[in-house]
Amino acid sequence: MTDELDLRAAPGFVEPELRDEFPGLRLDWVSVEARRRPSPPQLKERLRSLSNRYRGASVITTRTQPIPHAYRTFFRHIGLDPDASRVPSEEVAVSRLLHGQFRSRDVVQDALLIALIETGVPVWAIDADHVDAGGLGIRTTVEGDRLGSTDYGLPSGRLVVADARCVHALLFGDIAPGHGVAARTRRIALFAVGVEGVPVIHVEEALWICAEALHV
Repeated sequence: MTDELDLRAAPGFVEPELRDEFPGLRLDWVSVEARRRPSPPQLKERLRSLSNRYRGASVITTRTQPIPHAYRTFFRHIGLDPDASRVPSEEVAVSRLLHGQFRSRDVVQDALLIALIETGVPVWAIDADHVDAGGLGIRTTVEGDRLGSTDYGLPSGRLVVADARCVHALLFGDIAPGHGVAARTRRIALFAVGVEGVPVIHVEEALWICAEALHV
């Protein structure tokens, strides 16, 4: 971690039953001062350079690499077909082929994308003002849970990213409406999810890369 960013990632909680069932499941998160803005030229150039690394042959072999393979295995264990619901690294690789390049959107989305491309570990961003002081973690839903402050009720047993107050996102899925990074956001909570077979150092590196890119 860099002293300049004063980045201190914290391990999130994992529900005990989930920890027993999925020993490698983890969530690390960190809060950084940052806001949504157009990407600076340095990030756009970095995306162009990364685009050149991804060509047809490398995309096809993505799923056989250790980290994407670990996420594919986890998806199967939780009832998702990774050939239908692609793991994040495969999703961006396919997008690269379809569009011919990694497209720049804004500094937040570009930072998340760069972290994923560089490490294979997905990172998400939410408005840190919505996060309880106790921090983020992974649990299963219970009766009465809703996605954020919406009226959308969640079925029991769904894997979600939550804190002591509410559900912020579906695990590997949508972020609650109104909890994402908006124009008014000045503090961003980044969280990365690791699974068995993904070294902890890669999870930490993904957060560091993302936070660093936000401050370019």
